[in-house]
Amino acid sequence: MKSYTDYLTFNTKSRQEFINITPKIEEALQKSGIKEGLCLINAMHITSSVFINDDESGLHKDFSQWLEKLAPFGKDKYNHNLTGEDNADAHLKRTIMGREVVAAVTKGKLDFGPWEQIFYGEFDGRRNKRVLVKIIGE
Repeated sequence: MKSYTDYLTFNTKSRQEFINITPKIEEALQKSGIKEGLCLINAMHITSSVFINDDESGLHKDFSQWLEKLAPFGKDKYNHNLTGEDNADAHLKRTIMGREVVAAVTKGKLDFGPWEQIFYGEFDGRRNKRVLVKIIGE
């Protein structure tokens, strides 16, 4: 069995963004040479997320609005922020959206449904953060 590791770095312009990283994952898969296996993609920061969904702008706005209702930004709203932080909402949003995804690799391609894409979700941006890509298989 072979393995391949890559790291993606993001520094978003906004506090919250959703970025389609599917092309970057497909590029890593091609570099790996693996034809059959699994691809793990995970956010390496506690205030960012990796998830699979549809690449549709209205849906992305719905995610943002929904997350803001569940965990609104505000320094005075959370116990975590009493320690001098201001990102408790980002921690909660990450928990909701998830840490990682695992995608099957079949015949050298990500084995997805027709609308599935991989996204990086940022909830406390404007600084460098990494995503791990680990591909294993034959």
